[in-house]
Amino acid sequence: MTLTSRLRNFTKTKPFYAVAGAADYIAARLRKLPKQLQRRQDEVRETARDLPSKARKTVTENLPEPAREYTDTVTTMFNELYDELAVRGRKAVAKVSGEAAQGLENVSEAAKPRTTRQERKAPARKSASRPRTASRS
Repeated sequence: MTLTSRLRNFTKTKPFYAVAGAADYIAARLRKLPKQLQRRQDEVRETARDLPSKARKTVTENLPEPAREYTDTVTTMFNELYDELAVRGRKAVAKVSGEAAQGLENVSEAAKPRTTRQERKAPARKSASRPRTASRS
């Protein structure tokens, strides 16, 4: 089945028409929106004028206790998490520093100081064997 025939079949299905209907409905609502906004513009201005005093009243009357409770809960949770992370961090640092100390000890035991000048030189390289060529006489 070709892509064209699949698309033709899909466009005849109920889901396709449902999506098309939803898009048409949204477009119609959006066309009406500017008129609705113009009608409500005065309401918005009045509400915007009264909003600061209403917000101040709501905050002073209703917010302090729930906000304090929420802050206390979050602070407790944060402190518990902080303590758990600190304990975990101490364990991790102790483990890593212990392993590092053991590694340094092993390295220092294995290291031997060089005492002669010859030991400081790099090991001699083996020369690559060259193919022999016939000499002309």
